[in-house]
Amino acid sequence: ELFALAQQHGVQLRMESTVMAGTPVLSATREGMAGAHISAIRGILNGTTNYILSAMVSGRDYSEVLAEAQAQGYAEADPTADVEGYDALAKVLILASLVFGQTLKPDEVYRQGITAITSEQVRKADKNDQRIKLVASLVSHPGDAILEAKVAPVELPLSDPLARVDGVMNAITIHSDTLQEVTVIGPGAGRLQTGQGLLADLLAIAKTT
Repeated sequence: ELFALAQQHGVQLRMESTVMAGTPVLSATREGMAGAHISAIRGILNGTTNYILSAMVSGRDYSEVLAEAQAQGYAEADPTADVEGYDALAKVLILASLVFGQTLKPDEVYRQGITAITSEQVRKADKNDQRIKLVASLVSHPGDAILEAKVAPVELPLSDPLARVDGVMNAITIHSDTLQEVTVIGPGAGRLQTGQGLLADLLAIAKTT
């Protein structure tokens, strides 16, 4: 609806900071990879959950690390949006629209948070050279108009670039026909970082009007 209104009035609608703050993800897919067929996107799109899961590798309990994240300002007093996957889900909806041109409803995205993840599970994964991450994913299957969308904890081998992203950092891996696999890693929150995304959008609009 918003894009239709923007087109109707001859203006641009840009939203770089909505996914990974100022880290250039949306512009990378829409402009930097223009002409490529993107078949899948996988990402760590929430810094709070990544901070918690990263800290739990050392054997600490979920509740202890959550309290620490709240004390440091990484998590809200009510962390539901982060730890239950709603924040990442919202970003999946944005990516589905901007990258794949599909409008999804929240109930069309499989969502599972990290509240049930135990320190034992995290340590077991670590012993098997794996990391548990809350991964947001969009997969377009050939010949199928349905876009598979998920937000869920996944055990990733250390060979996966997403597995090595720790703390509050975010990352996204884009699969395409021409560039195969491209991973972008960067901060997903912060005033300066979000401001960078807004500034980039304003400059892009100024250059094309």
